[in-house]
Amino acid sequence: MELIDGKAVAASIREELKEEIAAMETKPKLVVVLVGDDAASKVYVGMKERDATEIGMEGSVIRKPANTSQEELERIITQLNRDETVHGILLQLPIPDHLDEARALDLINPDKDVDGLHDVNVGRLHNKKDGLRPCTPSGVMELLRRYDVDTSGKRAVVIGRSNLVGKPVARMLEQANATVTLCHSRTKDLDQVCRGAEILVVAAGRPNMVTADMVSDGAVVIDVGINRVDGKLVGDVDFEQVKLKASKITPVPGGVGPMTRAVLLQNCLKAMRIQNR
Repeated sequence: MELIDGKAVAASIREELKEEIAAMETKPKLVVVLVGDDAASKVYVGMKERDATEIGMEGSVIRKPANTSQEELERIITQLNRDETVHGILLQLPIPDHLDEARALDLINPDKDVDGLHDVNVGRLHNKKDGLRPCTPSGVMELLRRYDVDTSGKRAVVIGRSNLVGKPVARMLEQANATVTLCHSRTKDLDQVCRGAEILVVAAGRPNMVTADMVSDGAVVIDVGINRVDGKLVGDVDFEQVKLKASKITPVPGGVGPMTRAVLLQNCLKAMRIQNR
Protein backbone atom coordinates (compact mmCIF):
# COMPACT_ATOMS: atom_id res chain seq x y z
CA MET A 1 0.00 0.00 0.00
CA GLU A 2 1.26 3.46 -0.92
CA LEU A 3 0.06 6.46 1.06
CA ILE A 4 -0.96 9.40 -1.16
CA ASP A 5 0.52 12.35 0.68
CA GLY A 6 -1.58 15.39 -0.21
CA LYS A 7 0.32 17.57 2.23
CA ALA A 8 3.62 16.91 0.43
CA VAL A 9 2.12 17.39 -3.04
CA ALA A 10 0.48 20.65 -1.96
CA ALA A 11 3.85 21.87 -0.63
CA SER A 12 5.45 21.03 -4.00
CA ILE A 13 2.75 22.97 -5.84
CA ARG A 14 3.28 26.00 -3.61
CA GLU A 15 7.03 25.90 -4.28
CA GLU A 16 6.42 25.69 -8.04
CA LEU A 17 4.04 28.65 -7.86
CA LYS A 18 6.47 30.62 -5.69
CA GLU A 19 9.22 30.27 -8.31
CA GLU A 20 6.85 31.21 -11.12
CA ILE A 21 5.45 34.26 -9.32
CA ALA A 22 8.91 35.47 -8.30
CA ALA A 23 9.72 35.96 -11.97
CA MET A 24 6.55 37.97 -12.64
CA GLU A 25 6.46 41.76 -12.70
CA THR A 26 2.78 41.94 -11.73
CA LYS A 27 1.72 39.55 -8.96
CA PRO A 28 -1.65 37.74 -8.91
CA LYS A 29 -4.07 39.17 -6.35
CA LEU A 30 -6.62 37.06 -4.46
CA VAL A 31 -9.40 38.65 -2.42
CA VAL A 32 -11.52 36.55 -0.05
CA VAL A 33 -14.89 37.87 1.12
CA LEU A 34 -15.80 36.59 4.59
CA VAL A 35 -19.28 37.35 5.92
CA GLY A 36 -20.24 36.39 9.47
CA ASP A 37 -18.61 34.69 12.43
CA ASP A 38 -18.34 31.03 11.41
CA ALA A 39 -15.36 29.75 13.39
CA ALA A 40 -14.20 27.19 10.80
CA SER A 41 -14.46 29.77 8.01
CA LYS A 42 -12.24 32.16 9.96
CA VAL A 43 -9.58 29.47 10.27
CA TYR A 44 -9.79 28.51 6.58
CA VAL A 45 -9.60 32.12 5.43
CA GLY A 46 -6.58 32.75 7.61
CA MET A 47 -4.83 29.76 6.06
CA LYS A 48 -5.67 30.90 2.53
CA GLU A 49 -4.38 34.39 3.24
CA ARG A 50 -1.16 32.96 4.66
CA ASP A 51 -0.72 30.57 1.71
CA ALA A 52 -1.05 33.42 -0.78
CA THR A 53 1.46 35.62 1.06
CA GLU A 54 4.00 32.81 1.42
CA ILE A 55 4.23 32.24 -2.33
CA GLY A 56 4.49 35.94 -3.19
CA MET A 57 0.88 36.40 -4.24
CA GLU A 58 -1.13 39.36 -2.98
CA GLY A 59 -3.80 38.10 -0.62
CA SER A 60 -6.37 40.07 1.30
CA VAL A 61 -9.63 39.49 3.15
CA ILE A 62 -12.75 41.65 3.26
CA ARG A 63 -14.43 40.85 6.57
CA LYS A 64 -18.09 41.81 7.02
CA PRO A 65 -20.47 41.23 9.96
CA ALA A 66 -23.20 38.58 9.94
CA ASN A 67 -25.94 41.20 9.47
CA THR A 68 -24.50 42.37 6.14
CA SER A 69 -27.29 42.88 3.60
CA GLN A 70 -27.58 41.20 0.21
CA GLU A 71 -27.27 44.62 -1.38
CA GLU A 72 -24.00 45.33 0.43
CA LEU A 73 -22.56 41.90 -0.46
CA GLU A 74 -23.44 42.40 -4.12
CA ARG A 75 -21.90 45.89 -4.04
CA ILE A 76 -18.63 44.42 -2.76
CA ILE A 77 -18.55 41.69 -5.41
CA THR A 78 -19.38 44.17 -8.20
CA GLN A 79 -16.58 46.46 -7.03
CA LEU A 80 -14.10 43.57 -7.04
CA ASN A 81 -15.25 42.54 -10.51
CA ARG A 82 -14.43 46.03 -11.77
CA ASP A 83 -11.06 46.26 -10.01
CA GLU A 84 -8.46 45.24 -12.61
CA THR A 85 -5.82 44.70 -9.93
CA VAL A 86 -7.93 41.86 -8.44
CA HIS A 87 -7.50 38.58 -10.32
CA GLY A 88 -9.28 36.11 -8.03
CA ILE A 89 -12.46 36.48 -5.96
CA LEU A 90 -13.55 33.91 -3.40
CA LEU A 91 -16.75 34.13 -1.38
CA GLN A 92 -16.08 32.01 1.70
CA LEU A 93 -18.94 29.58 2.33
CA PRO A 94 -21.17 29.17 4.23
CA ILE A 95 -22.63 32.67 4.38
CA PRO A 96 -25.44 33.71 6.79
CA ASP A 97 -28.84 32.20 6.02
CA HIS A 98 -30.54 35.47 5.11
CA LEU A 99 -28.18 35.92 2.13
CA ASP A 100 -28.77 34.39 -1.31
CA GLU A 101 -25.69 32.26 -1.87
CA ALA A 102 -26.45 31.24 -5.47
CA ARG A 103 -27.15 34.83 -6.50
CA ALA A 104 -23.92 36.07 -4.91
CA LEU A 105 -21.80 33.36 -6.50
CA ASP A 106 -23.27 33.98 -9.94
CA LEU A 107 -22.47 37.68 -9.63
CA ILE A 108 -18.73 36.95 -9.52
CA ASN A 109 -16.99 37.45 -12.87
CA PRO A 110 -16.47 33.87 -14.18
CA ASP A 111 -12.88 34.71 -15.09
CA LYS A 112 -12.21 35.70 -11.45
CA ASP A 113 -14.18 32.80 -9.95
CA VAL A 114 -11.27 30.91 -8.36
CA ASP A 115 -13.70 28.43 -6.73
CA GLY A 116 -14.91 27.37 -10.18
CA LEU A 117 -18.54 27.41 -9.04
CA HIS A 118 -20.06 29.93 -11.46
CA ASP A 119 -22.56 28.47 -13.94
CA VAL A 120 -20.31 29.61 -16.80
CA ASN A 121 -17.36 27.64 -15.39
CA VAL A 122 -19.60 24.62 -14.78
CA GLY A 123 -20.54 24.79 -18.46
CA ARG A 124 -16.91 25.16 -19.50
CA LEU A 125 -16.03 22.03 -17.53
CA HIS A 126 -18.95 20.10 -18.99
CA ASN A 127 -17.96 21.06 -22.54
CA LYS A 128 -14.22 20.59 -21.89
CA LYS A 129 -13.48 24.26 -22.57
CA ASP A 130 -10.72 26.19 -20.86
CA GLY A 131 -11.83 27.79 -17.59
CA LEU A 132 -11.48 27.72 -13.83
CA ARG A 133 -12.24 24.34 -12.28
CA PRO A 134 -13.53 23.56 -8.76
CA CYS A 135 -10.60 23.26 -6.35
CA THR A 136 -11.26 19.97 -4.57
CA PRO A 137 -12.01 17.90 -7.72
CA SER A 138 -8.96 19.42 -9.41
CA GLY A 139 -6.93 18.47 -6.34
CA VAL A 140 -8.13 14.88 -6.64
CA MET A 141 -7.06 14.73 -10.28
CA GLU A 142 -3.70 16.30 -9.47
CA LEU A 143 -3.04 13.63 -6.83
CA LEU A 144 -3.87 10.88 -9.33
CA ARG A 145 -1.49 12.43 -11.89
CA ARG A 146 1.37 12.94 -9.46
CA TYR A 147 1.08 9.39 -8.13
CA ASP A 148 1.07 7.99 -11.69
CA VAL A 149 -2.44 6.57 -11.53
CA ASP A 150 -3.44 5.78 -15.11
CA THR A 151 -7.14 6.61 -15.45
CA SER A 152 -7.53 5.65 -19.11
CA GLY A 153 -9.96 2.78 -19.49
CA LYS A 154 -10.17 2.26 -15.73
CA ARG A 155 -13.43 1.65 -13.88
CA ALA A 156 -13.96 4.62 -11.57
CA VAL A 157 -16.70 4.94 -8.97
CA VAL A 158 -17.58 8.26 -7.32
CA ILE A 159 -19.77 8.25 -4.21
CA GLY A 160 -21.57 11.58 -3.76
CA ARG A 161 -23.24 13.80 -6.35
CA SER A 162 -22.71 17.29 -4.94
CA ASN A 163 -21.98 20.21 -7.24
CA LEU A 164 -18.85 20.92 -5.19
CA VAL A 165 -17.15 17.56 -5.56
CA GLY A 166 -19.07 14.52 -6.80
CA LYS A 167 -20.40 15.77 -10.12
CA PRO A 168 -17.31 17.70 -11.24
CA VAL A 169 -14.83 14.98 -10.27
CA ALA A 170 -16.93 12.40 -12.12
CA ARG A 171 -16.83 14.63 -15.20
CA MET A 172 -13.06 15.13 -14.89
CA LEU A 173 -12.48 11.38 -14.58
CA GLU A 174 -14.64 10.75 -17.63
CA GLN A 175 -12.67 13.35 -19.57
CA ALA A 176 -9.50 11.53 -18.48
CA ASN A 177 -10.95 8.46 -20.25
CA ALA A 178 -12.12 6.55 -17.19
CA THR A 179 -15.43 4.70 -17.27
CA VAL A 180 -17.33 6.40 -14.46
CA THR A 181 -20.22 5.37 -12.24
CA LEU A 182 -21.68 8.15 -10.07
CA CYS A 183 -23.33 6.81 -6.92
CA HIS A 184 -25.50 8.48 -4.28
CA SER A 185 -27.89 7.76 -1.40
CA ARG A 186 -30.41 6.04 -3.70
CA THR A 187 -27.90 3.77 -5.43
CA LYS A 188 -28.88 0.11 -5.15
CA ASP A 189 -26.26 -2.52 -4.26
CA LEU A 190 -23.67 0.15 -3.47
CA ASP A 191 -21.30 -2.42 -1.98
CA GLN A 192 -21.26 -4.41 -5.20
CA VAL A 193 -20.79 -1.29 -7.36
CA CYS A 194 -17.83 -0.18 -5.23
CA ARG A 195 -16.18 -3.57 -5.44
CA GLY A 196 -16.03 -3.12 -9.21
CA ALA A 197 -13.99 0.08 -8.90
CA GLU A 198 -10.32 0.30 -9.79
CA ILE A 199 -10.45 3.95 -8.68
CA LEU A 200 -12.83 4.85 -5.84
CA VAL A 201 -13.50 8.49 -4.92
CA VAL A 202 -15.62 8.97 -1.80
CA ALA A 203 -17.29 12.32 -1.11
CA ALA A 204 -20.45 11.37 0.75
CA GLY A 205 -20.00 13.21 4.05
CA ARG A 206 -20.61 10.08 6.15
CA PRO A 207 -17.80 9.00 8.49
CA ASN A 208 -16.25 5.57 7.84
CA MET A 209 -19.06 4.54 5.47
CA VAL A 210 -16.75 2.71 3.06
CA THR A 211 -15.53 -0.48 4.68
CA ALA A 212 -12.96 -3.03 3.55
CA ASP A 213 -15.58 -5.41 2.15
CA MET A 214 -16.65 -2.66 -0.30
CA VAL A 215 -13.18 -2.29 -1.83
CA SER A 216 -11.46 -4.58 -4.32
CA ASP A 217 -7.84 -5.66 -3.85
CA GLY A 218 -5.47 -3.14 -5.42
CA ALA A 219 -7.99 -0.31 -5.78
CA VAL A 220 -6.89 3.32 -5.60
CA VAL A 221 -8.98 5.00 -2.88
CA ILE A 222 -9.40 8.78 -2.65
CA ASP A 223 -11.20 9.94 0.51
CA VAL A 224 -12.61 13.47 0.21
CA GLY A 225 -14.64 13.32 3.42
CA ILE A 226 -13.82 15.37 6.51
CA ASN A 227 -15.88 14.47 9.56
CA ARG A 228 -15.35 15.12 13.25
CA VAL A 229 -16.07 12.07 15.42
CA ASP A 230 -15.33 12.18 19.15
CA GLY A 231 -13.08 15.19 18.61
CA LYS A 232 -11.04 13.46 15.91
CA LEU A 233 -11.02 14.12 12.15
CA VAL A 234 -11.94 11.07 10.09
CA GLY A 235 -12.83 10.53 6.46
CA ASP A 236 -15.66 8.74 4.69
CA VAL A 237 -13.43 5.66 4.41
CA ASP A 238 -12.54 3.24 7.22
CA PHE A 239 -8.87 3.98 6.68
CA GLU A 240 -7.27 1.38 8.97
CA GLN A 241 -9.14 -1.50 7.35
CA VAL A 242 -9.30 -0.28 3.75
CA LYS A 243 -5.57 0.49 3.59
CA LEU A 244 -4.92 -3.27 3.91
CA LYS A 245 -6.61 -3.81 0.52
CA ALA A 246 -5.90 -0.60 -1.43
CA SER A 247 -2.82 -0.15 -3.61
CA LYS A 248 -2.88 3.60 -2.94
CA ILE A 249 -4.99 5.58 -0.46
CA THR A 250 -5.33 9.13 0.88
CA PRO A 251 -5.35 9.71 4.65
CA VAL A 252 -7.63 12.11 6.53
CA PRO A 253 -6.31 14.58 7.45
CA GLY A 254 -3.38 15.17 5.09
CA GLY A 255 -4.84 13.81 1.86
CA VAL A 256 -7.21 15.78 -0.33
CA GLY A 257 -7.68 18.68 2.13
CA PRO A 258 -4.31 20.42 1.57
CA MET A 259 -4.77 20.07 -2.19
CA THR A 260 -7.90 22.22 -2.17
CA ARG A 261 -5.94 25.21 -0.90
CA ALA A 262 -3.03 24.57 -3.29
CA VAL A 263 -5.34 24.43 -6.30
CA LEU A 264 -6.98 27.69 -5.18
CA LEU A 265 -3.59 29.36 -5.63
CA GLN A 266 -3.14 27.70 -9.03
CA ASN A 267 -6.56 28.99 -10.03
CA CYS A 268 -5.70 32.55 -9.06
CA LEU A 269 -2.62 32.51 -11.27
CA LYS A 270 -4.64 30.95 -14.09
CA ALA A 271 -7.37 33.59 -13.61
CA MET A 272 -4.78 36.32 -14.04
CA ARG A 273 -3.59 34.77 -17.30
CA ILE A 274 -7.15 34.41 -18.59
CA GLN A 275 -7.82 38.10 -17.86
CA ASN A 276 -4.59 39.19 -19.55
CA ARG A 277 -5.27 37.44 -22.84
